[in-house]
Amino acid sequence: MEDVIRAIGLRKKYGERTVLDIETVSVGPGEILACLGPSGAGKSVLLRILNLLEAPTAGRILFEGGEVQGLRGKEMVAVSRRMAMLFQDPLLFSTTVRNNVAYGLKVRKVPASEREGRVASALEMVRLSGFEEKHVSTLSGGEAQRVALARALVVEPELLLLDEPFASLDRLNRTALQGEVKRILKENGLCAIFVTHDQEEAGRIGDRIVILDQGRIVQEGAAGDVFHRPSSEFAALFVGMENLYKGVVTGSDNGLTRVEVQGKFLESTCEAGNGERVTAGLRPEDVTLVPPEQIEAPASSRNAFKGRVVGVELAGPTARVTALCPFPVVALITRRSLEDMGIAEGKMVGLRFKATAVHIIANKWGKVL
Repeated sequence: MEDVIRAIGLRKKYGERTVLDIETVSVGPGEILACLGPSGAGKSVLLRILNLLEAPTAGRILFEGGEVQGLRGKEMVAVSRRMAMLFQDPLLFSTTVRNNVAYGLKVRKVPASEREGRVASALEMVRLSGFEEKHVSTLSGGEAQRVALARALVVEPELLLLDEPFASLDRLNRTALQGEVKRILKENGLCAIFVTHDQEEAGRIGDRIVILDQGRIVQEGAAGDVFHRPSSEFAALFVGMENLYKGVVTGSDNGLTRVEVQGKFLESTCEAGNGERVTAGLRPEDVTLVPPEQIEAPASSRNAFKGRVVGVELAGPTARVTALCPFPVVALITRRSLEDMGIAEGKMVGLRFKATAVHIIANKWGKVL
């Protein structure tokens, strides 16, 4: 099936500084692509170029198979109107909700008789029915962003581009809108490119994720692959796999690879060559804490260690516990579990994690074994 949009050999330079260098990136019909990366990675520049708001220094852009480069005037406007973009700030006009949502339809000269029904449908889609006559100055931040979303959806775009649209909202509104956007896109079969620096947001919304660093794509794949099988240490840290250990493969047997780390051995289901220097990665939520006296008891986890707690960080209903065994292991547990087990700095604790949770990164260039 043909991509809705594809960029090939995309480069962007500001003077001598290269801010974007992408071999290829695409999104297909009905697909949501989450573009994840730190500030300055080139995410917003990529969106502006794809939305034809900014010209690339080099490269090709194909929109539904047709070349976009070289288009001018009315031809370029015609292509750009097949897309819609949602920004971090709603950028609403100082008028009613109805007038804001209808704006794109007026620009496209949609008859007034048709506009009314489409505006009502768009507001219903974002759960703002009855808000038509409200002035935007009376809206909350979440409501204002819903109006901006309705304004983007009402023109029935073939591609929706979202540039960190929820970054300025409180957590409750942000989480609610993430779910709403995912629902709307899927129910209507729309394709979208969603830019964010938040790994949780990318995982919640994206079907596929690309990670950008310094203008380059360093990993691309399904959300599960990116979060649990990162291809580099940078990608691992950025998606929350913060337990990273340099080690050496000492052998493999029965589908398990053994990695020596500071005199201890980790077992993984990943494959690696004997004697190879690797990085072993482990997500904090994959670590189970138990009383130290239970660590010798039979369990399904292949990896079991005792460690001394050196740090406890509370964050709402969860707690981050760091223990040395002798390498530091960060575990994410519930606050209730922390209290029930009496975990505190200086105390001993047992740590367990499965071999399937230990991911092996071959080298700093990110070859996954």
